[in-house]
Amino acid sequence: MGEKTITSTWLGGMAFGTDLDGHQIIIDAAPEFGGADRGPRPKPLMLVALAGCTGIDVVSILQKMRIAVEGFKIIVKGYLTDEHPKEFVKIHLIYEFKGKGLPQEKLRRAVELSQERYCGVSATYKKALELTWEIKIKED
Repeated sequence: MGEKTITSTWLGGMAFGTDLDGHQIIIDAAPEFGGADRGPRPKPLMLVALAGCTGIDVVSILQKMRIAVEGFKIIVKGYLTDEHPKEFVKIHLIYEFKGKGLPQEKLRRAVELSQERYCGVSATYKKALELTWEIKIKED
């Protein structure tokens, strides 16, 4: 079993700094909750981690398939409970590809491989919440 350890250091106020793989990340609360807005909030970073994990998978798979896209973005919608602890109960991913004549079946297969086999963030989240996805293709 592999292990990944990080250390977050309190920077004062509500801010914490973390060195992650040589990159400094500061997490802070919004001013209305005592923070100074020095960095993003923790829960949205969960959505960023998911987008990054599956996005890297999909790009890698498409490259192996020799599918060239003009553009690619992932829109991640997280749905939180209204009561504390406010937690995600559903996340929906929209994979948006741009390009002419893109093979829909291969795009779908790349996303399926990421979601069903490779993306560890998706696999972890699926144990705790509903995770859905769709593909959109823009040809302009």
